[in-house]
Formats: sequence, structure tokens, C-alpha cells
Amino acid sequence: MKLFSRILLTLSFLVLVHASFSQAKRKVEDLSDEEVASFFERAQSSGMTEAQIEKAAKTQGYTSADIAKMRSRLTQIGDKKTKEKTESTTKASSKRSSKLIGDDEENFETGDQVKIDSVKSPIKLIYGANLFKNKKLNFEPDLRIATPVNYILGPDDELNIDIFGEVMDNYNVTVSPEGTVKILNLSPIYVNGLTVEAASTRIVSRLRQLYQGLNRPGSGSSAIITLGNVRSIKVTLVGEVENPGSYTISSLATVFNALYLAGGPNQNGSYRSIRVIRGNKIIRTLDLYDFLLKADQKDNIQLKDQDIIRVGDFDSHVELVGEVRRPMIFEAIKGETLKDILRYAGGFTDKAYTYSLSVRRNTSRELKLLNITQDEVATFQPQNGDLISVGEIISRYENRVTINGAVFRPGIFAIENGLTTVKDLIKRAEGPRENAFLNRATIARRKENYDPELISFDLGKILRGELADIALHREDSLTVYSLDSLREFRNVSIYGEVNKPGSFAFKNGMKIADLILQAKGFKESASFAKIELARRIISHGTTSDTDQKIIVRTFDIDGSLNLTNEASQYILEPFDVVSIRRSPNYEEQRGVTITGMVTYPGRYAIENPKQKISDLVLIAGGIRPEGYLAGATLKRDSTTVGVDLNEILTNPNSTNNLLLMANDILDIPRILQTIKVSGGVQNPIAIAYQEGKTLQDYLDGAGGYTEFADKKNLYVRAPNGISTKRRRFLFFKINPTVLPGSEIVVPEFPTTRQKGMTTAEAIGLTSALVSVALTLTTLINNLTK
Repeated sequence: MKLFSRILLTLSFLVLVHASFSQAKRKVEDLSDEEVASFFERAQSSGMTEAQIEKAAKTQGYTSADIAKMRSRLTQIGDKKTKEKTESTTKASSKRSSKLIGDDEENFETGDQVKIDSVKSPIKLIYGANLFKNKKLNFEPDLRIATPVNYILGPDDELNIDIFGEVMDNYNVTVSPEGTVKILNLSPIYVNGLTVEAASTRIVSRLRQLYQGLNRPGSGSSAIITLGNVRSIKVTLVGEVENPGSYTISSLATVFNALYLAGGPNQNGSYRSIRVIRGNKIIRTLDLYDFLLKADQKDNIQLKDQDIIRVGDFDSHVELVGEVRRPMIFEAIKGETLKDILRYAGGFTDKAYTYSLSVRRNTSRELKLLNITQDEVATFQPQNGDLISVGEIISRYENRVTINGAVFRPGIFAIENGLTTVKDLIKRAEGPRENAFLNRATIARRKENYDPELISFDLGKILRGELADIALHREDSLTVYSLDSLREFRNVSIYGEVNKPGSFAFKNGMKIADLILQAKGFKESASFAKIELARRIISHGTTSDTDQKIIVRTFDIDGSLNLTNEASQYILEPFDVVSIRRSPNYEEQRGVTITGMVTYPGRYAIENPKQKISDLVLIAGGIRPEGYLAGATLKRDSTTVGVDLNEILTNPNSTNNLLLMANDILDIPRILQTIKVSGGVQNPIAIAYQEGKTLQDYLDGAGGYTEFADKKNLYVRAPNGISTKRRRFLFFKINPTVLPGSEIVVPEFPTTRQKGMTTAEAIGLTSALVSVALTLTTLINNLTK
């Protein structure tokens, strides 16, 4: 019964394995974390061991690589759960701590209160921890490599035997727990503990019983034996690792693979002393810094079944902050100096202050500060808990001087042999320029207390040797002024009828003709007579008997700017202003446009200043029969000018017959047949014009007035743009004439306006009427007496 139950349990588990993997489309990567965890929990609850679970998975066609991936997934899920549990425990602990501290604060004086933030200590990254925290890295062994000749065979390893040549055959055999492989018609071959190469020799020797001369010259048949799926081994990680315990891994795995699965050393773990123990003996000690710094994997050996990896406690931690390439915590071993730690940190940055380093050390009672010079770096041995700070160099120069201004090579120079004085600096700057003001130069300097100081001196006398040279100090700034910088910018101006009016830089000897040339010459409209020149009278503080401040001269100039012309050769002075007048007889062509119902619409030139609207209509061939004179409009500068074209053509002397101006547009439309009603009506609309209809008829056609219509201010806009308002005479309304094309506009009151009179307005009106009535009654009574 026990055997039957065991077989039934195994069969059930095989069904479970098949169902789980088939749902994943036979890919471990497609399984979710929940599915992986559920599968493993059900497998464990069935009473199966890890080895039995692996064998059951292999019967379903899954390789050792798939099983290794499943194992890695299970490890990651366990890490995640452990982290979540730790975080929840830490939060609960923090809450309890906060509550305790909060309770204790009431017992302290105000100045002695404990702050919660001061108790917290952020976890800093240890050099090398990123190797195991980076989830993008993958330290799984490569199972697609060629068969390693030194690989030691063991139970569950698979061998592929290929026979080819005159005889072709193939065998896939698995090493049994007894260490043998079985081939049909041959006795078991013992290969446990042999390398692949030695096992191949032994198997080929036995196969010669079936295949004579196998792998011998002239036999015509050969055999190749390669490693198929590899077995799994179990290793144990103990000590200061993130997730200690036993792990089932591939037999090709190395120490790095196992460390990565376990999450690497923890906060207290050593990266410099990782021991591999086999058969109760330490066979290798691994230093991860050799791999991190030199990519040295000499100690990353291949693991064997039942190996133990022990991560010990770190010897000492040293923290580097400041101007180093990798500021973090480093593990130091006995005998290492500060020079070694700096090498682990990648050395100094380019801004590091290397003259002296600061070391904060923990003593048995308090903190201690040490200063390490450059000479002591190679011999100073850090201790556990040391904090080494590398500062930044000061942002100033120890030997810099600056020269700027009127020299040929302004810039920054170093105080050195051959450059120590003002004269040396001027010489290094290639000397003063021709426009340099040598009577006075200045040095901006800082005193010993860093107060600014200005030193003035006669630069010309120093250069000539008439005065003693001045020694330069660090950060001195010498300024040599130019004559141009000490006076107002001198210019001359030209305005009027030139192609490019404006201001131009003054040059000695400049003439009027030169200024006209710089202004790109005369315009066609320029007058060569009465060119005006305005000049300042500069007295520099002296008194004058006259109030005149400006001198004005006029010239007649030759339009060709001939050199023999006296006016064109008149010499200018700074700030002169030249004005070129417009010729009185010059006038540019002006045009007007006529559109609409005329015989020849288009643009026409204004021949003379006396040309009027009637003349334009006449030139355009007159009005066509369908032209509507009452609707004619004149546009002038984007404004509609109301004109009565019918009156203009009937009486050319009418005041409506305006003089034409440039760019006028006269439009004569076709006769209009609608009346537009807009504003405060019920239905704003355009209504066909009918002779005999009144204004009220059109208002009725628009539905009448709205509630807010302002009837008193109603007006009609005629087709020519002229508007006429409704008028009243006594009790009579006088409505404007409605012509074809007119628009009736009914203004509206604001919608917020209150309808009718208020109570106060009604009382006030009543009182006024009563007063008027009493006054009239009294007047009549007095007249009848």
C-alpha cells in the first residue's frame, strides 16, 4: 500500500508539472511570480524532494537550464518576500521608536530634546554592492559552450555518443547514481569522477566490442562523445550573505554564480575574504576587488557538490567623500594604505585639493581629526570607521595678473621670471596701441584685508624710464585707457532726401560730399539748393555774450558732387547735422481707382491737383445703365466718405464734388433691390424693396420691435453710407427716406436696463406734476381777480 501510494503521488505530481509548464507554453520566462510560487508550494506539499521535482520536470522534456532558471526565479521571489517583510518590520520598529522618543521628549528641557531625524542613519553603498544589486546582470553559467575537457562527471550528467563513418549510430546516456552509464548489449561503464576526456577513452574502448576498430586508423568508423545536459549540484552559503542557505545550481556554476543567487555579501559581509570550503578544507579564498578592479577571475573556481561558501565579517570599512571619482565605502584589509583605498576609488577628480586630506576618526571616547599630507598618503593606514574627505581646490590663481584696454594683446598672464613689473607686463602685451592714453593708467588691487584698492600712475613716464617701475601683485588688473574711450562717440548725421539717412562715425577731414556718399547719394526728389548744415557752438564753460548755441549754414551743391564745388568740399566737424530738402516742384505719381458700373473701371492717374470726382467718372467713360448712383461710395484711407454722386454729376460745382486724393477708391454698384433690417427687431432680415412701402412696413416685415428696442434713436443708413435719424416735430414722427439698398438700424438698450420707472421715479414725477398744477392754478386765480 505504501508503494502504491508513493506511485500514485508521483503520477499526480507529474500531471501537476505537465499542467504548470504547458500553461506557460513550455517557457519558464512566461510564468508569473504567483504561478512559480504556487507550483513550488504544491510540489513541496506533495512530499517530493528537490531532486525528485527536478527528475519529474526532466521527464516532461525540460533541460537543466530550464530548471536552473526556475530555481533562480524562486530565489528572486524569496528575496522579494524577505525584503517586504524586513521593510514592514523596520516601519513598525520606526513607529515604536518614534513613539518612545516622543514620550521621552516631555522629560527633556527645551534645549535637550531628541530629534527623530538625528537618530536616523542612511545606509550608504559599499563598493562592490552594485554587482549584486543590479538586476540587469546575469551570472548564470553558459550551457551552450563546448564540452570542457576537465569537467568531472557525476550522477545525472548526460553524454551524447555519436558514431559515424561506415557505421552510424547514436546513444544518449545518463550517469546513474552508481556512477555508471549503460549501453545496450554492454555491461555498465563506470565514469563517475572521470573527466570527459578520460570517460570518452573508457567508453570508446568498451564500444569496440560492438564496433571493431572504432576510432582506429583505417577502421572506417569513428565516435565522438560530448556532454549533454549537466547535473545539478547543491552548495551552501553561510556567513554574512543577504540570503544564506543551500542552493541547487548547475554543475558548471562558479563561485560568482552562487554569490549572485544569494544576493552577495550583506552590510557586515566581507568582499575581500570569501572562502570556498570543500571536504572541511579551505581550498580557495576569493577577493572580489581583484575582479572589480582588474577583471581577475583566477579564484572564481568551478563549484562541486556539497561545497560551502563562507562570507566572513569585514575587517574595516573606510568611507571616502568629496572630490574622488567613486565616493563610497571601501573595505580595507590589513596592511593596505590610503594610497590603496584611493586606487579603489578611482583616484582624485581634476578639482581635488590634494595638498592635504582630512580624516575623521572614531576613538574610544570621541571623534578625532587628522590631516594627511601628500607625502603621507602612501604610508598612512586607515582604521575601521575612518571618514576621509577630499576637498576642492580654491577657485583663484596664485600668480595671475590681467591687462586690458589699449594694448595689442590684452589678457591673462602669469607672474614669473621675466614678468614681475608693470613695464614687463606692457611688453608681454606687445606694447600700447597708437590711441593709448599714456598720461594715466590704473591698477585694481586687493589689500591684505581684501579691501579693493586703485593705484593710478603716469604710464608714459614709466615706459620712458622717468618714473620707477611698479611691482605686480597676485590678481592685479592693469587697465590702459584709449583716447576714444575718454570722449563722447563722435558722429555726423544726415537727414532728408538721401537714400540712407542716419548717423555715421565722424572721421577727421570728412566733407559734406563724403557724408552724402555714405548715405548712398541723393534721391530723385532732392533739391540741390539750400542744403542746411547745423553745427554746435562748444564753449567748454567760457562765457559768451550771445545766446546763440547753434550755427546754421546753407549751401547750393552740385548734384554730381564735383570736387570743384565749394559746398561739397566743406569740411565737417563732430556732431554736424546736414539736411537735404525736397525739391518744391517734385511730385510722385498719384492714382485713384474706380470700380463697378462704369464703362472703363480701373486705376487712373491724378493729372493735376484740381481733378475731382466728376472728372474721374468722365475719364472712366461715364455710368453704365445699370449703375446705381445713390449707392456709390468713396473709400479714403480705409474710411467711407458719404458722397451724393447723383448731385455731383448733375451739378459739378456742388460741394460734394470732392478733390481726388491718392489711393481713393470710388465704387458704383449695380442697383440694389433689398432693404436690410437689423438691431432691436424680432427677426433681423433683408426684405425686397418695393416702391411705396414705408419704413414701418419694413419694420413689420422684421417682426416688429424687441423688448429692448430704442425706438427714438432709430436711423436709416443709405446705400452711400450716409445715415439719417428718425426725427420728431411736436407729436409727429418724421421718418427718413428708405432707398433701395438701405439698412434700417434699431439700436437696443442694455439687457440689464430696468423696464419702466422705479417707485422713486414715479413719486418724483407725480410730485413735479402736482407742483406744476398748483402753480398754474395760483397763476390763473391771480389773473381772474
